[in-house]
Amino acid sequence: MADMQLERIALISDVHGNLTALEAVLADIEARGITRIFNLGDYVGKGPRGQAVVDRCREVCEVNILGNWDDFLPDPDRDYPAGGSMLWWRQELRDDQHAWLRNLPFCHDFQLSGQQIRLFHASATTVHHRVYFDHDEAAYRSMFENTPATGNGPLPTVVAYGDTHDAYYECDLGRTLINVGSVGNSLHDPTPVYTILEGVENSTAPAPFSIQFVRVPYDAHAELAIAHELGAPELDGYESEIIHGIYRGTFYAGESPTYHRD
Repeated sequence: MADMQLERIALISDVHGNLTALEAVLADIEARGITRIFNLGDYVGKGPRGQAVVDRCREVCEVNILGNWDDFLPDPDRDYPAGGSMLWWRQELRDDQHAWLRNLPFCHDFQLSGQQIRLFHASATTVHHRVYFDHDEAAYRSMFENTPATGNGPLPTVVAYGDTHDAYYECDLGRTLINVGSVGNSLHDPTPVYTILEGVENSTAPAPFSIQFVRVPYDAHAELAIAHELGAPELDGYESEIIHGIYRGTFYAGESPTYHRD
């Protein structure tokens, strides 16, 4: 046990074109001496610098997987209205990035400290099915199933996902479900958050295993100023999200945010 080497892996997700937040998180990861970064998707949309975020993540992330925005935004069969937000975010990307995003793998499986771990963006069935914090037992169980999207590998005991921009940890029925939170578009608390897994790599035997959430303050007002300079769309909604942590849909509807379980 004394000679056991623990591996640390940083899980990031939902950068959404927010390069300022990404660089702050990457600096924190580097300062901790962590060299392995796995990205759970949604590189683009909402923020103004999807192109730079994609390039940076391709450079530093060992694993990159598909998010829902990465699938639908560059979809060549989708037509977005001229002058609209979606078209702006899509045209900000290069053509080669469209292809790279849509060809990302759906999930990534690996072992750590005897845990069979699976990473995907939103659910075990599709990147377009959302599982919120306040789910029922059926939804919880579904996250650990094999599906045509995940393939028929060993069933996971630990699943980590993103998508909802809302970090949490749940352990039940002998399994652990983690939402790793959002780097570039964190809601409720707008401070970027990522997750660190620590354990013995490729070990089938039980060994110490830990999960840590890390919040990294950054200059969100500087990010918003860059979005203004670049002429990014939906700036009031972007301000609502990255400054106040209020989802733009709630903001545009003129509603007040509510507690999770209401």
